[in-house]
Amino acid sequence: MINYGKQSINQDDIDAVSEVLRSNFLTQGPKVREFEDNLAEYIDVNYAKVVSNGTAALHLAYLAVGLKRGDIVWTTPNTFVSTANAALYCGATVDFVDVNPETYNLSIKCLEEKLLQAKKDKKLPKIVVPVHFSGQSCEMKRIWELSKEYGFRVVEDACHALGGEYLGKKVGSCEYSDMAVFSFHPVKMITTGEGGAIVTNDKILDEKVSILMTHGITKDDSLFVNESDGNWYYEQQVLGFNYRLTDIQAALGISQLKRLDNFVQKRREVAKTYISKVKNHILPYQHPDTNSSWHLFVIQTSDRKALYQRLKQQEILTQVHYIPVVNQPFYDRKKLKNSDHLYRHCLSIPIYVDLTKEDQLRVINSL
Repeated sequence: MINYGKQSINQDDIDAVSEVLRSNFLTQGPKVREFEDNLAEYIDVNYAKVVSNGTAALHLAYLAVGLKRGDIVWTTPNTFVSTANAALYCGATVDFVDVNPETYNLSIKCLEEKLLQAKKDKKLPKIVVPVHFSGQSCEMKRIWELSKEYGFRVVEDACHALGGEYLGKKVGSCEYSDMAVFSFHPVKMITTGEGGAIVTNDKILDEKVSILMTHGITKDDSLFVNESDGNWYYEQQVLGFNYRLTDIQAALGISQLKRLDNFVQKRREVAKTYISKVKNHILPYQHPDTNSSWHLFVIQTSDRKALYQRLKQQEILTQVHYIPVVNQPFYDRKKLKNSDHLYRHCLSIPIYVDLTKEDQLRVINSL
């Protein structure tokens, strides 16, 4: 069976986890900080915090920029539901901007039109959340320019895009955003089993994430409201959450991060082969400002259901990314033209680090 995606684990990963299991710290130990430092250095960003999963990362990022009841978040319908759900956790409402039919990312044209109308209606968003679908960055420079014009914050959902590049910098550098979030789910670029991260260049935002992810508790005596009773003393200053990552997971992340560039290169090689050999389906377009990490390889086909079933019969597992969030019964919004068209035709075909040339040829021949 050929899966559409899966993790790559080697002996170094196993040894790194085993070392932690034999150590004194399984959680709240030194490996978490080491992973955060390594991640910040790789992305070239000032601050990084690792958390229990990508959804937690989104929730914390929204809270850190001040999202609250009555506020509005805009994002793309072409994403997993957590991008929108995390805004609802904060008591905010969510609205959606249609996608660019070429890149499948948030459409700048649609965003500009929607902002003009929202300004007239006095219903501008507090946050806009571009999703870097399949590993290709959105057009962040223009989104950032619009944020200055209309006064919204920008949080990048970069869960697909670790290792990707935009205008010569790593995705998540936050040159054109307030914060960016990543996921370390097994099918993502690197894995910690489950896990996520929030990165930023803003010290205040990083400090807010730090306290929110640990029950709202601080042990920093310079921040205490009351006088300390001793070295054991701590204070809960806000209502926070238990969104910590363990040292076991962080050790796996540290090991995986060492191979990230190799992972991305192998994915790019798989994508290049598909692009050169698959002739009878619509292939993904790449914007010239981007260099995708290729978390997914999404084709469009005339009869998606039939192709899905035929490939499955040949032991080739594919997937659909995504059912638009607006189509979900919970959200039940008006369908957006480009997103709905993409959903009716898209199919994610196998792409992962350990996909052999022979198995990829099987996929190509089957297509």
